[in-house]
Amino acid sequence: MSKAAITGIHGYVPDYVLTNTELERMVDTNDEWITSRTGIRERHILKGEGMGSSHMGAKAVQGLLEKTNTAPEDIDLLICATTTPDYVFPCTANLICDMVGIRNIGSFDIQAACSGFVYALTIGSQFIETGKYKKIVVVGADKMSAIVDYTDRATCVLFGDGAGAVLLEPNEEGLGIIDSIIRSDGVGQNHLFQKAGGSRYPPTHETVEKRWHYVYQDGPSVFKFAVKNMADVSAEIMERNNLTGSDVAWLVPHQANKRIIDATAQRMGIEPERVMMTIHKYGNTTAATIPLCLAEYESQLKKGDNLVLAAFGGGFTWGAAYVKWAYSSEL
Repeated sequence: MSKAAITGIHGYVPDYVLTNTELERMVDTNDEWITSRTGIRERHILKGEGMGSSHMGAKAVQGLLEKTNTAPEDIDLLICATTTPDYVFPCTANLICDMVGIRNIGSFDIQAACSGFVYALTIGSQFIETGKYKKIVVVGADKMSAIVDYTDRATCVLFGDGAGAVLLEPNEEGLGIIDSIIRSDGVGQNHLFQKAGGSRYPPTHETVEKRWHYVYQDGPSVFKFAVKNMADVSAEIMERNNLTGSDVAWLVPHQANKRIIDATAQRMGIEPERVMMTIHKYGNTTAATIPLCLAEYESQLKKGDNLVLAAFGGGFTWGAAYVKWAYSSEL
């Protein structure tokens, strides 16, 4: 059976850089506090009226198509993982397709918070493996600045904006997405969420005044669950595929907090130099963190490299994927 292989990757972040120094002037915090607890030094923010996640997703997809010499009409399906859709409907995937000239195909959004890209990759791979489609674009795009309260020092330091896209194609060499695990547990629904804006609490003057349209996070609870579950699922996928730490060329972790990343790598027996790290320059871009990591490290990836992708998000959701990289970059 064919495997779904990543045959191209492209990332996009907006130009504006929000540094820790600038945040010091906005809330009661400082660079040393932010860096020591999260590993974040700066993050990119999308500016401009009417600009949403789709605009960044379209930039990533357009770059991907150009880079892989793929025509828009050759794409069979587009899946977008996002927690910050432009609208309740239509879906952000529809908007991205329109912006890059992709017509008459299936496109839809996946909402699994920070685990969204792993979920979307898992779903996309099924269409390739069954032979249903030949070329699928999977996008992770989030404008977290749209739902961050910049008076809340506990959350505003964490998040940034960005997007990344990959092309999935069939591979007959045993390369590609070898295995994946996706999990969830609704016990976490009140630990990390946006309370208002959906059907349970539609927008009202009261919800705005109570600041329910911003991210709420119970930091200690989320940290505890994230460390355990991201490490557990990474270890599980390695065990299922008879991998040891020395077999893994790269850990590609969701970039939420450096301490969570370090704990996951330690559990897997992977040295720091084999852990992809972009949190210092991009912060937590939610569904975009893993594709942005792949784009950043693409030049170092070699055909046949074993990668473990791991993520944890609100809800709670978590997951991991074992990927055998399908090409050596010519960058």
